[in-house]
Amino acid sequence: MQNKSRFGGNNRRRNYAPHKRRNFNKSAPINHSRYINKAVEPADEVPYVPTHNFQSFGLNDRTAATMSHLGFTEPSPIQDQCIPPALLGKDIIGLANTGTGKTAAFLLPIIEKLSVDRTTMSVLILAPTRELAQQIDEEFRRFSAGQKLYSALVVGGANIGRQISQIKRGPHVVIGTPGRIKDLIDRRVLRLQNVTTFVLDEADRMCDMGFVKDIRTIESELSKDRQTFCYSATMTKDVKSIVEEFMHEPVTVSVVRNQTNDHIEQDVIYARDKVHKIDILTDLLQKSEFEKVIVFGETKYGVQRLADNLSKKNLQAVAIHGNKSQSQRDRALKSFKTNQVNILVATDVAARGIDVKDVSHVINFDLPRAYDDYVHRIGRTGRAGKAGKALTFIVK
Repeated sequence: MQNKSRFGGNNRRRNYAPHKRRNFNKSAPINHSRYINKAVEPADEVPYVPTHNFQSFGLNDRTAATMSHLGFTEPSPIQDQCIPPALLGKDIIGLANTGTGKTAAFLLPIIEKLSVDRTTMSVLILAPTRELAQQIDEEFRRFSAGQKLYSALVVGGANIGRQISQIKRGPHVVIGTPGRIKDLIDRRVLRLQNVTTFVLDEADRMCDMGFVKDIRTIESELSKDRQTFCYSATMTKDVKSIVEEFMHEPVTVSVVRNQTNDHIEQDVIYARDKVHKIDILTDLLQKSEFEKVIVFGETKYGVQRLADNLSKKNLQAVAIHGNKSQSQRDRALKSFKTNQVNILVATDVAARGIDVKDVSHVINFDLPRAYDDYVHRIGRTGRAGKAGKALTFIVK
């Protein structure tokens, strides 16, 4: 991409042993000490001082007014560092954890670009899960309010006929998961020749979930004369390969926090068996400090059964897992976000990309299969500078 313009291309024992840092491969058993960590006080961290504000980015008047109305005044580090080069048409590699404001970091330059060139089907955004894609779509609609810019949400588990109709209406932005996007390409419904902005959000998660081949197939349909944004929490081998293949002289911005989530208080709870685990969990969830809790289980069936069990004990809980339809998952997540219920029980895959404010606790009812999954799970709490706690059940 040469000569780019601004818009180019109770019975429990706890162990407070020190947290040990070691390298484990994904298949190795996880040492229980890795589930224990005394949180670093936020005061120990040096506050980030942004060099811009949302009025100084040079966004169009309507977008600037919308951001002000929504209460956006001071950008997060990823927004502060990514938005200016993105507005100049640069490719961006953004290394950032979920919950750092990365969605706005790529959506605002996209909206600005569309305010000048309103070509339909000119933006493609890929996300690993239905929930994350839906959140991106919601944010796009919020940020672009009043500008007559339209998006289509294209994800699995939803009515494909309705999605085909949305595509045929010619939206400006297509947001979807790799599998469904590829399906619509194969059906000759989705044509990507007009795409001038390509976004890979949570690229490492998409690769972990086996979407590398689909991503490459989708990218092959795009013009090489485009702007590409790649956002990821980690620079894995697959992500590095994609970056080298897809991007042109990218600007790299890293605001990744320590992978061990040292800002989150982490501890273990020992139980005799599964029944004992449920008894302890029930006692915990009745305590006032457990204001908004995500409970992770291993299987779809187990997650649903646990949520039903808690609800029977007058602890209102909802479940999200792969056997739920998209509308059921949407309703469950909405009820949790709006505090109609304060307990969400989820599997790892179903919870990927979920961004909910003010989660006070994450509870690992079942052990994660890999440490990366553990890091992802507990990252649902302790967001935006707030305190968070993670508890992991271990049967002994």
